[in-house]
Amino acid sequence: MLRLPRSLCCPLALLIGSALALLPAVAAAEEFAPVDTPGSKPTITAAQAESVIGCSAGFDQAETIPVLLIQGTGATAKDNWSWTYQPALDKLGIPWCHVDLPDQATGDVQLNGEYVLQALRSMHQTTGTRVSIIGHSQGGMVGRWALRWWPDSRAIVDDVIGFAPSNHGTTMARCSASDPCSPSGWQQRDEADFMRALNSRQETFAGVSYTNIYTRTDEIVQPNLDDSGSSSLRTGDGEITNVATQDVCPTAVNEHLLIGLIDPVAYALAIDALINPGPADPSRVPLTTCAQIFHPGIDPVTGPIAGAEAADSYLSYEAESVPAEPALACYTTASCQPRGRDRDCVAERQLRIKLRPLRAVRITLGGEPSERIAVERRRGRLVVALDLRGYRERVAVLRVRGENRSGEAVKLVRRYRVCGAPGPG
Repeated sequence: MLRLPRSLCCPLALLIGSALALLPAVAAAEEFAPVDTPGSKPTITAAQAESVIGCSAGFDQAETIPVLLIQGTGATAKDNWSWTYQPALDKLGIPWCHVDLPDQATGDVQLNGEYVLQALRSMHQTTGTRVSIIGHSQGGMVGRWALRWWPDSRAIVDDVIGFAPSNHGTTMARCSASDPCSPSGWQQRDEADFMRALNSRQETFAGVSYTNIYTRTDEIVQPNLDDSGSSSLRTGDGEITNVATQDVCPTAVNEHLLIGLIDPVAYALAIDALINPGPADPSRVPLTTCAQIFHPGIDPVTGPIAGAEAADSYLSYEAESVPAEPALACYTTASCQPRGRDRDCVAERQLRIKLRPLRAVRITLGGEPSERIAVERRRGRLVVALDLRGYRERVAVLRVRGENRSGEAVKLVRRYRVCGAPGPG
């Protein structure tokens, strides 16, 4: 669910009358941190995340891979899942947790991503298993924020399954100071800095399976006529399935809202991804699915009532509007400044060190030659480029040996404490 500026449409039409646009499948400028850069400490604490997580009965004793459910923009977790996928997963014996993103997921998506990160870590710690993600709209996209900026999360996640995920933003959210958006509205524009950061360098990661389910009748996520559209992912090392509901059932009509709530084709694809290795395989979905109106989690008696309550919750919520897109977090460019006792440490980045002129120079890192060291001579001086990105020792010891112009031996030692490195020291 995606909330757009009021000048575009009424609240109900926010779900059924706007459009997502395609960004070219090219790597973002290398202004963003490499994908193996260790993530910084989240601003959202584990305790804060625990306060918005709810899980199925017996979750802590689960023997199968659990699912994290993530709602769309403008909805609560209850709106999205209590009458749809929670009962469906219960019937299948698949444990689940939901994360109820604050402000009905209309706030800063970067913070939403941190809530997701902490939820993933908590679920993994409790069960000892990997975790799969099911998300609708923003919920199908925001898990990728955690995977992009905290590399440790990639070993935790098995599947990322998105229903009409807003993976590449929307052309309809033309926010401005005179027509402001919610923070997440600004960030889900096709031209948002958030989107450039999210999709920088690569979109998927090895070991994670991605199933992106879209519909050609989606008025919010456009263009989505094929796998070059907005919801689809195309780069990186992950296994990817991009599939339209119409690829399985040519007469499927459910749009952006219903594909993430009641659609039987989307459900069949999602469950196929959960119970089989890799992403969904559309050829495994039985043709009888096309004759269904609702997926098995929808109670034909109570479902319509719960759906009406969810719609009322969405329509009655007033999101905060802000005059500009939230600034990107410092970790996206590996430029975070250390705090407190770590102020004398250096971030994991490239350093340039100027030294006196030396001959027969030998430079080592930790006592050994290293590819992290590059040496140039500029106007007679030595300039050493030291790349500490991904360096895993607490202290980087640079030793320089050489001769000065008089032939005398010179020894220099420089020590750099690396912020957040887990090694000794």
